[in-house]
Amino acid sequence: MHSPWADWDHVLKVDPDKDLVDGETFDDVCETGTDAIEIGGTLDVTSDKMRRVIDACRTHDVPLYQEPSNPAVVVEDDALDGYLVPVVMNAGDVAWITGAHKEWVRIDDVDWARTATEAYIVLNPEASVAELTDADCEQNADDVAAYAEVAERMLGQDVVYVEYSGTLGDPEKVAAAYDALEEATLFYGGGIHDYDDAYLMGQRSDVVVVGDLLHEEGCEAVRETVEGARDGKAAR
Repeated sequence: MHSPWADWDHVLKVDPDKDLVDGETFDDVCETGTDAIEIGGTLDVTSDKMRRVIDACRTHDVPLYQEPSNPAVVVEDDALDGYLVPVVMNAGDVAWITGAHKEWVRIDDVDWARTATEAYIVLNPEASVAELTDADCEQNADDVAAYAEVAERMLGQDVVYVEYSGTLGDPEKVAAAYDALEEATLFYGGGIHDYDDAYLMGQRSDVVVVGDLLHEEGCEAVRETVEGARDGKAAR
């Protein structure tokens, strides 16, 4: 699979279970300047909700990816550029390392040409994804770097994703993951609320992922983070 994320600075993650800010549409979302839109969420996600977002974005040029939380919500649609499937490296429940993925392969004909995995390192114990996967979030910078290296060198992961969903992460840990990687792309997500947050993490990762901000503050706030991620990466 081609790796377009190697050229990205910013990804906008749309939770299909959440509404947009009043007065905004998915046309506005697609015009924020983000490099790609990733459709996914942890709780209360259905294939119908996924399809609603896909249909609303399908006429725009921005790359569109689905991040399925389980096999039941996978949508097959030519409007999608592909699928990015989480593998939670520090999950306590092995279903989120291989189990759910095995079920997807068992019940469906996976489009491997358009499917890649993201090696998640989940670090906010209060996040829904941490609770769902029983993730061990007590990881220091050396631990995070080791997980990143295992993901790339042992498991061949093309994307490593440091996930702090709900709070801004520890810059030292994000930088440790970045320094541990040779060719894999480092995504960072969690607590990005403005230009400065995006700039901070843009200096320490390859791609800044913004999610809740879209649903809480809207597209103009997202545009500021696009600029911050790009400026931070350029200043690295």
